[in-house]
Amino acid sequence: MESKIPEGPLADKWSLYKSKAKLVNPANRKKLNIIVVGTGLAGASCAASLAEQGYNVKSFCFQDSPRRAHSVAAQGGVNAAKNYKNDGDSTFRMFYDTIKGGDFRSREANVYRLAECSAHLIDHAVAQGVPFAREYAGYLNNRSFGGVQVSRTFYARGQTGQQLLLGAYQALERQASLGKIDLYTRHEMLELVVIDGKAKGIIARNLETGKLERHAADAVVLASGGYGKVYYLSTLAMGCNSSALWRAHKKGAFMAGVSWIQFHPTSLPQHGENQSKLTLMSESLRNDGRIWVPKKAADDRNANVIPEEERDYYLERRYPSFGNLAPRDISSRAAKERIDAGHGVGPMKNAIYLDFSDAIKAQGKDKIEAKYSNLFAMYEKITGINAYKEPMLISPSAHFTMGGLWVDYELMTTIPGLFALGEANFADHGANRLGANSLLQACVDGYFIAPYTIPNYLAGELNLPKTDVSHTAFEEAENAVRRQLDRFLHTNGTLSADYFHKKIGRLLYEKCGLSRSRKKLEEAIIEIRDLKTSFEKDLRITGDNTLNSELEKAGRIADYIELAELMCYDALQREESCGAHFREEYQTADGEAVRNDDEFCYVSAWEWKGLNNEPELHKEPLTFESVELAVRSYK
Repeated sequence: MESKIPEGPLADKWSLYKSKAKLVNPANRKKLNIIVVGTGLAGASCAASLAEQGYNVKSFCFQDSPRRAHSVAAQGGVNAAKNYKNDGDSTFRMFYDTIKGGDFRSREANVYRLAECSAHLIDHAVAQGVPFAREYAGYLNNRSFGGVQVSRTFYARGQTGQQLLLGAYQALERQASLGKIDLYTRHEMLELVVIDGKAKGIIARNLETGKLERHAADAVVLASGGYGKVYYLSTLAMGCNSSALWRAHKKGAFMAGVSWIQFHPTSLPQHGENQSKLTLMSESLRNDGRIWVPKKAADDRNANVIPEEERDYYLERRYPSFGNLAPRDISSRAAKERIDAGHGVGPMKNAIYLDFSDAIKAQGKDKIEAKYSNLFAMYEKITGINAYKEPMLISPSAHFTMGGLWVDYELMTTIPGLFALGEANFADHGANRLGANSLLQACVDGYFIAPYTIPNYLAGELNLPKTDVSHTAFEEAENAVRRQLDRFLHTNGTLSADYFHKKIGRLLYEKCGLSRSRKKLEEAIIEIRDLKTSFEKDLRITGDNTLNSELEKAGRIADYIELAELMCYDALQREESCGAHFREEYQTADGEAVRNDDEFCYVSAWEWKGLNNEPELHKEPLTFESVELAVRSYK
């Protein structure tokens, strides 16, 4: 692993890289082919940007339209260090907030570049027509998110992801209409093709016909999102999966920070055993909503009749400097602690209150409605509760994965020619992601970084022989995929793929979720291996190898089971508490995380060593020259 971080002062590294990056002249760009898997913000922006430069791009998504990519579900906003509120923000402050928020477990150079490019993104999105919220005078408005003390989050009501995605989608479709992008909707990548150590294509399955297709390219970009759906109950869409990442991992791409899983503090709680996903409520609600639980355990009274002196505003009590805007990992753990202690509310006693009564009294209902009306409407449609009149019920749920494919400063994996963008890589968030940095990273990776780093790689590929899909590596990859699909279809067990998904999700939530311990993780590894054995003999897939959503699920669940084992290895090996990774053995007397910088100030990158073999750990040391390692405190 070579991180390829440029020399020079932190603030100059990206400019220095761009000034020295190799270029491909316009006449040669039309000779080069690039595959982009995923059409969310990272994938669509990357594909559109590269096609605009003149490269030939193939874009793949398993949805029926690129617009259905999961970026559409992001609600609250996108960060940028523009200091419009004149409240002390700057590129360096945003950089430091992100480093600190990630509990000092991310690269300085990558994070600074994220903050540096953030201002450009807002201008870019405005030029695309993204309807950001504006103040009365017409200036773009901002609000605050968890883990910061400034207002730097730009937003479009509670639909920021959707609006940004529409901007990227327009750019993608424009290039498709010009013939520079070939769109392959309803196609799922099932294998990476590696030739002479380099990524040279993929095997994709047409989900409408079941046909396996070979696609060759000079570079492959994975922008397929995160793997939080491994927990089954999560804020992610049902189709979200880890297969593109995992198939690349098994071909030699390292996975890094795999057990760094963010639980979002403001999800709607589970309401029944047959539920398949959870609904996210934007973190922006924490700007005006106050979080509390009854001081008395098992209190069944209606929230509105519980007097003020009998309410525990526990975030304000424990973290007075940040209060209800404490970072997500801290807020989620604090909620779980209160729920586990018997103070949970709601029908299943698995929730806490998010109360807007004080904000409505102080600002008036009209002001709150102007800020959050669509979120309040969504909440009432789902729960039947009017949140203007009584508090929302919320609960932590699996949300974002800080881990992903290991990438260097150029966003290239350990396989030359294979790049990973957005949530598919581990790069920018350390052990915990600050709210509104997800849309930012996806856009910055696709619009501003990949268009420089991918050509830098392709410049060295110009004079090499072109890869053809008749190459034996494509035949071997296709045959491997076909064998797996046939095995699923002919297992003839009695249990559905969903059965195994629920099992692995519950197991991980209990033993590798909001908190972990050596005992639980060792038990989990054994149980996951047993579940894998059961999956191989007890799975039952109805239908055939054509249009078959159950067959699609089987491949994804097989990957989840293997991924879950690696997650537990990663959590077990890291004997410290940092960010979203909370080991019960490493905490203070009052329940705060204890980080171990002497032994674990590195990124854990794992190499696949074959079926039934333990993965091999590689360490990328983290050095901090511009910030001092400090105990992370929000008190």
